[in-house]
Amino acid sequence: MSLLRAALRIFGVYKLYEKWLHESIKNGEIPSHVAIILDGNRRWALEKGYNAWIGHRFGAEKVDELLDWCLELGIKIITLYVFSTENFKRPRREVKELFQLLKEKGLQYLRDERIHKHHVRIKVIGRKDLIPQDVREVLEKIEEATQNYSNFFVNIAIAYGGRAEIVDATRSIVSKVLRGELNIEDIDEKIIEKHLYTADLPKNDPDLIIRTSGEERISNFLLWQCAYSELVFLDVYWPEFRKIDLMRAIRIYQKRQRRLGA
Repeated sequence: MSLLRAALRIFGVYKLYEKWLHESIKNGEIPSHVAIILDGNRRWALEKGYNAWIGHRFGAEKVDELLDWCLELGIKIITLYVFSTENFKRPRREVKELFQLLKEKGLQYLRDERIHKHHVRIKVIGRKDLIPQDVREVLEKIEEATQNYSNFFVNIAIAYGGRAEIVDATRSIVSKVLRGELNIEDIDEKIIEKHLYTADLPKNDPDLIIRTSGEERISNFLLWQCAYSELVFLDVYWPEFRKIDLMRAIRIYQKRQRRLGA
């Protein structure tokens, strides 16, 4: 019984802190575009005695919670760094399990009432040709099913690399120049932005980028788009990420002075 009382006391303190955080941020500027590097799944799993890929399953469940929090807080765009081009170098079993998980979650979101009730558009960004065909087909189905939604946006970065994105944008621009559709003199930052994976978002650049697990690197994520993003690094593994961690990051964002060079 003493353990139960202690648990209830801890839960009560957590709820009070959550309420205080919500009150402290609700009248400030809520970032419209939040990008998150979902880091620490494997380390969390290994520390718990699980196989590395089990951590990705717990991490995927956390994404479900994150969607609820963002809908509640009014965050219009989230971009999630799920699988990088470098991650293909991981053990074959782990990569296979991760893509199977992505397929399962894709099928789940096709039926998810929240997606259709709140008109959430889901889009995969990255080199889609590197994704296994059966997984890619499921992800394309949910992209098609939500393509006309525009209240909220969820971007899932799979087989993604920031340098690869800039290379692909450059190739597309050069192709247009060679076909006579674009003059070299007309190439500027706006032209490049129009050829990035994130070009069709209402807000291309993230206001806030969060990385979990305690690592303090951007790791080839949104290299062009992050030029003026606020960076927040949290010392918590992604499967243990809580609503208060999201609100803490927003509070840090609100307390910073965003002069953007002015």
